Amino acid sequence: MAWVLKMDEVIESGLVHDFDASLSGIGQELGAGAYSMSDVLALPIFKQEDSSLPQENETKHPPFQYVMCAATSPAVKLYDETLTYLNQGQSYEIRMLDNRKAGDIPEINGKLVKSIIRVVFHDRRLQYTEHQQLEGWKWNRPGDRLLDLDIPMSVGVIDIKTNPSQLNAVEFLWDPTKCTSAFIQVHCISTEFTPRKHGGEKGVPFRIQVDTFKQTENGEYTDHLHSASCQIKVFKPKGADRKQKTDREKMEKRTAHEKEKYQPSYDTTVLTECSPWPDTPTTFVNNSPTPAPTFTSAQHNTYSVPDSNSSSPNHQGDGTSQGSGDQLHPSATIQETQQWLLKNRFSAYTRLFSNFSGADLLKLTREDLVQICGPADGIRLYNALKSRSVRPRLTIYVCQEPLRSIQLERQEAGSTDSNGAIYVYHAIYLEEMAASEVTRKLALAFNIPLHQINQVYRQGPTGIHILVSDQMVQNFQDESCFLFTTIKAENGEGFHIILK
Repeated sequence: MAWVLKMDEVIESGLVHDFDASLSGIGQELGAGAYSMSDVLALPIFKQEDSSLPQENETKHPPFQYVMCAATSPAVKLYDETLTYLNQGQSYEIRMLDNRKAGDIPEINGKLVKSIIRVVFHDRRLQYTEHQQLEGWKWNRPGDRLLDLDIPMSVGVIDIKTNPSQLNAVEFLWDPTKCTSAFIQVHCISTEFTPRKHGGEKGVPFRIQVDTFKQTENGEYTDHLHSASCQIKVFKPKGADRKQKTDREKMEKRTAHEKEKYQPSYDTTVLTECSPWPDTPTTFVNNSPTPAPTFTSAQHNTYSVPDSNSSSPNHQGDGTSQGSGDQLHPSATIQETQQWLLKNRFSAYTRLFSNFSGADLLKLTREDLVQICGPADGIRLYNALKSRSVRPRLTIYVCQEPLRSIQLERQEAGSTDSNGAIYVYHAIYLEEMAASEVTRKLALAFNIPLHQINQVYRQGPTGIHILVSDQMVQNFQDESCFLFTTIKAENGEGFHIILK
C-alpha cells in the first residue's frame, strides 16, 4: 500500500496527524496489529511543496520518521510550525518508524542504529546561554533530569544510556525493522526559564529533537543518518490539557473565514527534518539491565569558541593566526571547500555543505551559520572562516644579543647601541603564563632545538642569574623587552639562556 501525498493534500485530508488510527487499521488488514515501514507516510520536508517539481523530487522522503503521540495546538497559523503542549513528568510515546524504500541505506539492514533524544531551547537567545540556563536549573533542582526515558513502557529500545553532565538527553539503540517506541518524560516546565512567572502560556518553547546514527567501521555510532524535531511547551500536570481546551474554545468562536488561516489540531505530532544537533554526548551511563559496550561519539563543547588551528574542540589554539594555506579563499572549488571543512574539524557538516564553493560559504553571515550549525559549531565555523585567532595573555619582545664585531652601514628602524649594531626583536605571544611556555616560544622563534635548552635565567642585580619560574612570568609586564645570550651548561650538554 503506497502512500505518497503532496503536503497540501495531506493537510487538507488530515492524514498526517491522524495516521495513528490508520496504522491500526492497516495492522488489522495485515493481521499483525503493528505498524511497519511500508505503512509510513512519505512526507516532503517542507509544507509548501511546489507542484511543478519533477516527479523524482516529489517521491523523496527521509529514511526515518518519528511521531510523538500528543495532539498539536489548533491555534497555530496555517504555514507556521506546529506547537504541541505536554504535561510535566507525563510519559509520551515517540514512535521510531523505518521510512526507507527498498534499497535505501542497505548497510544498516540487520543492524542496530543509535538515536539520541534531546529537549533543547527553541529560542535562539536561550540557545546562546543554554549551558548557563541548564546549570541554573540543575542548581535549583538537584538530582533531577530535564529528560528521562520511561523504560518499562518503552518497546524495542536497547542499551539505554544517560550522561550525568547531559541532563537533557538520552540515547539508545534500536532495530529499524522492528516495532520501536520510546516513551519520554520532560521534567522542566516552560516558565522555569522566564524572568517572571506568568504561567505556562508565557513560558518559553522547547524542542524535542531526535538524531539517529549508524555504526562506523571502528564500532562507534557516529555516522549521522537523520535528524528531526518539533516545537513543544511544557506545563505543570494537567496544564497542557487545559491549554489545549482553551485554544480549542477560542478557535470555535472564530468565523469560518478566520479558521481557514489556522491549522486543524491533529492527534499526533510528526517531527520534521532538521540539521543534526552539534553537541553529541560522550560518556553515558548504561541503564540497561544487561552489560553492553559503550558507544561514544565525537564531542563538541557547546559554548567554547576554539581557534580553528587547535587540535581539539576544547583547546583554545596557540595564538597564531591562520596562515594563507589555512584560510578558505573565495576561489576555492567545491572539493577544496570540503577538504577545508575536514581539515578544520567540521566533518559533520561536509554533507550539508556538499554543493558549497568557497565563495558560497564565505557569503554566510554569523547568524546564518548559527542557524544552520547550531550555536557552538556555528560560531566556531564563523571564526574559522574569518581567520580569527585567540588574543595572547602576554606579549614580550626578545632579541638575541649580536656580536660586537658585526657593523651595519645602513641603520633601519629599531633600537641601536652607540656602535651602530642593530637589535632586531622577535614578538613572543604567550597563551600560558608559564616558564615552559617561554622556553618553547623562544625555541620556535630562534630555531633552537628545545631539548638543548636546559634552563632559562633572568639577569638580576649585580649580574646574578635568577631562575625564570611561573611566578616570575606572571609578573612580567606586557610588552617587556629582553636581550638574551646563551652559555654552555656546566656538564657540557646543552646550554642556558640568560634574559637581560
